Amino acid sequence: MKYSTRLSDAVHLLLFVHLNSGQPLSSEAIAKSICTNPSYVRQMMAKLKAAGLLNSNRGQAKPSLGRAAEDISLLDVYRAVEGEKRLLHLDTHTNPDCGVGVHIQYALQGYFDRVQQETERAMQQITLQNVLDTYHQEISYGGHTEN
Repeated sequence: MKYSTRLSDAVHLLLFVHLNSGQPLSSEAIAKSICTNPSYVRQMMAKLKAAGLLNSNRGQAKPSLGRAAEDISLLDVYRAVEGEKRLLHLDTHTNPDCGVGVHIQYALQGYFDRVQQETERAMQQITLQNVLDTYHQEISYGGHTEN
């Protein structure tokens, strides 16, 4: 099963733009940093712009954050690039003739809802500024943190 890296890529994009503010940044330059293609970057930038997280003007390669880094949460970024997509998904293709297959989804739903709510609450508390601060710590110490 393939998992989405859009949140990680979007945070990368936003930090790259912030760290290079005022400098010309084409979608090609951003794509090179993320190791993806410029088309994907342009799609991501359009979503971030629509959510008010990124400012950019067509034909000008000088994007900037749409809000201060401390005012952009991971949840804001997640919703910008993933919409209302849930983190955990129930398998709706279980065997209807199996007692477990019929009832397991109902048994799991409440737990999945709780995980979703708790994760969203945690993501709301983590800002782009927090990620930027950790990024700078990584550079300073030359290693990985446990956070």
